[in-house]
Amino acid sequence: MLEGGQLDYLTGDYLAELTMLILGRDRMKDPASGYAKTFLRQMEECLGLAIDKGVRIVTNAGGLNPHGLTVALRELADSLGVSADIAFVDGDDLVDRAADLGLGTPLTANAYLGAFGIKTALDAGAEIVVTGRVTDASLTVGPAASTFDWTHRDLDALAGAVVAGHIIECGAQATGGNYSFFTEIDTMGHLGFPIAEVAADGTSVITKHEGTGGAVTVGTVTAQLLYEVGGPRYLGPDVTTRIDTIELAQAGPDRVSVSGVRGEAPPTTTKVSLNHLAGVRNEITLILTGLDIEAKAELFKEQFATALPTSPAEMDWDLSRLDRTDAQTEEQASALLRCVVRDPDAKKVGRAFSATAVELALASYPGFTMTSPPGSGTPYGVFEPGYVDAAAVDHRVALHTGVVERIAPSPLRADVPEDLTDEPAEVSTDWGPMVSLPLGTVAGARSGDKGGSANIGVWVRNPEHFAWLDATLDVALLKRLLPEVADLPVRRHRLPNLNAVNFVIDGVLGRGVAENVRFDPQAKGMGEWLRSRPVPIPMAFTTQKES
Repeated sequence: MLEGGQLDYLTGDYLAELTMLILGRDRMKDPASGYAKTFLRQMEECLGLAIDKGVRIVTNAGGLNPHGLTVALRELADSLGVSADIAFVDGDDLVDRAADLGLGTPLTANAYLGAFGIKTALDAGAEIVVTGRVTDASLTVGPAASTFDWTHRDLDALAGAVVAGHIIECGAQATGGNYSFFTEIDTMGHLGFPIAEVAADGTSVITKHEGTGGAVTVGTVTAQLLYEVGGPRYLGPDVTTRIDTIELAQAGPDRVSVSGVRGEAPPTTTKVSLNHLAGVRNEITLILTGLDIEAKAELFKEQFATALPTSPAEMDWDLSRLDRTDAQTEEQASALLRCVVRDPDAKKVGRAFSATAVELALASYPGFTMTSPPGSGTPYGVFEPGYVDAAAVDHRVALHTGVVERIAPSPLRADVPEDLTDEPAEVSTDWGPMVSLPLGTVAGARSGDKGGSANIGVWVRNPEHFAWLDATLDVALLKRLLPEVADLPVRRHRLPNLNAVNFVIDGVLGRGVAENVRFDPQAKGMGEWLRSRPVPIPMAFTTQKES
């Protein structure tokens, strides 16, 4: 990014929900840790180049210890002979106040801060700004707000920058990574990273450096916009962004314009990322080959439950029938039986648990074998969101001059209306002859996780197909196509400007990625599963050229 062309700011997003848990466990072992050490290694290579080119860096790699990372960066700069003004933003860490704020006693508790601490640091001349848990988009909103001197009242401009930030926050996902129609992109080798060219009114153009792989199209940008979102309102500490007002247009090769974004007042509360240590988890996976798969599974389950010295608090069994009739390889003739256990007591789910399976090896089903040797289990955590009054968060910025400034929350914050589940629009269109084909024949999808929930955004590239998608893909059909979610609460939201509908599936991921043992624990492939399912599609759609 630094060598490829002109940049004003380089942003780095290091913090996922799982990352905060990992950093929390690191901090338990060493209070001086808690930040992303990989960022330091990158700066060892790139800090001098960034300063020489006048590129300012904004990153949330500070994690749970932005001050610690700042100190380490200053030491690195000195060792490299580079002069850099470094500021840091903190106040997001609420763990010492969690109980008083009604958040319990978590391992980590971090409020999602907004962009104005970053803006203040940049306004004061900082060349590098290190933050803790800010919203992902704040890494983009802060530099834009500083450059154009936005205030909290510039809601539409702030919302536009939030959208730009959301598009580029996951790197190459906006340039062809994880893209449903990747086979149509000529260069899927080393993908270029996206660049947001943000204007004073908050509109932007998404592009990438010339000569890099991937592509920037309305499709790739739409896919990223649908990643990990809920309804039409995208809540943040500085602005509520109306996702349903976004207008996209291809503005040239690898250039997509983003305009029309409207902003509303932010909520009165601030979201808090909470992680709790929940106990120890262990698992075994057995291979069942050939005939009588179900009977083999039942035999082992009965023997194993009887032989266990103690019963764990939770025990889940899952039989994956990957086998096929008259298989040409042994692997194709085999199914997998997995047992996952959890308990606050490590002894109950430790080596005694997995060793019990081995002890049955010569006394159970024919062909007994396991995928891995016995293990001792691993600690696991549970993520949940919390909410506190925005005024209760002590948002601070420590400038490179040594001055510490406190950042007040938005004076415009207000109660935000709840996004209600949408019903399909009623249409009387005769679609003509229909043919049963995978949904992905005409539709793309992007899915992801938010704690224990998952979202699936589905869009069509041809605007003429949206009325059909909207009328056809309702909650009932989604549950039929994805039987795993049939008994779970599902919310549906229309996003006509993106020719899309978005589904939020509550509880499908249990208590978050660190706790659940689903085959796809972050729901990254759920959208592609949906695309593979056959639905009646108008035959005329399959002969039209997609745009």
